[in-house]
Amino acid sequence: MVSRVERRIWAFAPGHVTGIFLPSVTAVDPRARGSLGAGLVLELGAWAEARGLPGLGRRRSVTDGSRRRLPISEEVLLRLATSYPGSIDVRLYHELPVGQGFGMSAAGALATAFAVAHVTGASRQRASEIAHLADLYHGGGLGGVAAILGGGLEIRTRPGIPPWGKVLHRPIRANVLVGVVGRPIPSPRVLTNPAALAGIGAAAGDPAGWETLTSLPRFFEASERFTDRAGLAPKAVRDVVRGLRRRGARAAQAMFGSSFFARLPEGRGHRAVSRWLEEHGVRAVELELDRRGARTLPALQRPTRPPQAF
Repeated sequence: MVSRVERRIWAFAPGHVTGIFLPSVTAVDPRARGSLGAGLVLELGAWAEARGLPGLGRRRSVTDGSRRRLPISEEVLLRLATSYPGSIDVRLYHELPVGQGFGMSAAGALATAFAVAHVTGASRQRASEIAHLADLYHGGGLGGVAAILGGGLEIRTRPGIPPWGKVLHRPIRANVLVGVVGRPIPSPRVLTNPAALAGIGAAAGDPAGWETLTSLPRFFEASERFTDRAGLAPKAVRDVVRGLRRRGARAAQAMFGSSFFARLPEGRGHRAVSRWLEEHGVRAVELELDRRGARTLPALQRPTRPPQAF
């Protein structure tokens, strides 16, 4: 007799900003494709609530409260629930804007994967691989899933999802300001533009030394240089980044959004930067770095509805 007890689980996958990267998509095995690069894993991200009911129908649905389709997370659900003897519904919550360089497609894919895997009995490794492939093939990004399997400052030294790829994590305590100053920039538009790819390659230089970007000062120095050389930032982003730097902050574009991330000065400098952003109507929020990476949540930590940053 098939049990008809509903299974319900929450999973969380953090957001992420990339400061420097280099696409690498030539490997025969797509699990070894992605990017080299470095970024920061954020405390806000995507939440997925999966509800599985064995024995009744074969419904598969992913929603986030809007009318838009969610093809990446839908692909994850379908692939992980192929043989599940019942219905599975997934509800997604995004705490950061989609399409703005905060890794929400990767976070949504991985949160969905971990939640659905808990319901179906799939392994964490299988869930990670499916999320990576869905994000890759549906134009979400390159390497975002691998980056958020852990927390803190991350450095992708070999492209792809581990164990094909390799990611170094420094789970440091720090705050970072993130903000949005324009419309979303779809990743495929950049990744299929020959001129943009040439600029990225020239700005990245030799990635062999990126393993040394293990401190925030080194990471921000490299990210600022990459932003200035790659030429991907819209004028509004360039203006805010320059204004932040003039006031003592370290600031760079969040790849690929009309967005930025920054490390603010302390004391009076911090207050001065905050006032300047407010006076110019810039939407921004200061976040801690997430130090754990994607995970399922025990019952006492499950939220009723995660908040949105802005």
